[in-house]
Amino acid sequence: MKTALFSALTFLLFSSTIATDQPDAVLDVSGQELRTRTYYYVLPVIRGRGGGLSLDSATDADPNIGCPLVVVQEQQEVSNGLPLYFSPVNVEQQGSVVRLSTDLNVIFNASTICLQSTLWELAFDKSLQKFVVATGGALGNPGSETLNNWFKIERFEDDYKLVFCPGVCDICRPVCGELGVFVDVDGIRRLVLADEPLKVVFKRV
Repeated sequence: MKTALFSALTFLLFSSTIATDQPDAVLDVSGQELRTRTYYYVLPVIRGRGGGLSLDSATDADPNIGCPLVVVQEQQEVSNGLPLYFSPVNVEQQGSVVRLSTDLNVIFNASTICLQSTLWELAFDKSLQKFVVATGGALGNPGSETLNNWFKIERFEDDYKLVFCPGVCDICRPVCGELGVFVDVDGIRRLVLADEPLKVVFKRV
């Protein structure tokens, strides 16, 4: 009897430790946990300097078709941008909550004429001399070949920020940084690696 009781207590303690070790869930503006494969708008906390995240042409885009595409912040504050969803590195988490500091694919739910996916990836823009958030990444398959496709959500004061610092490759040494906004010469608010992160919240569609 004592052995059975000890085993039961040990199991409960072990289970509690596993649950405690998990990163906190990311919450939306209504206080609900973000769910994978569920659509959200990514919105700025500070109003008056643009709206939600969306797509626009890259600086080196083909002028005839406007491709490839990069991630930008809408110039109009009232715009929510485009809906997107998160797919975690651990496929077993599909359909579960989105957690802080977890490698994620980020995918816009949008149709375009460009022959590329709407999954985020980090790319270097030679004309801007900056690392920008582009699209065209591949879903899943964590490793060195998909290193640029993984992003994370981190706590930033009372809200959140998006970062690029993938942990999907033990031998890789990726550039790491926070995602902020750079306004180019045309006034386009491009999402880039920046010294000042864009403070964001998540609104379920």
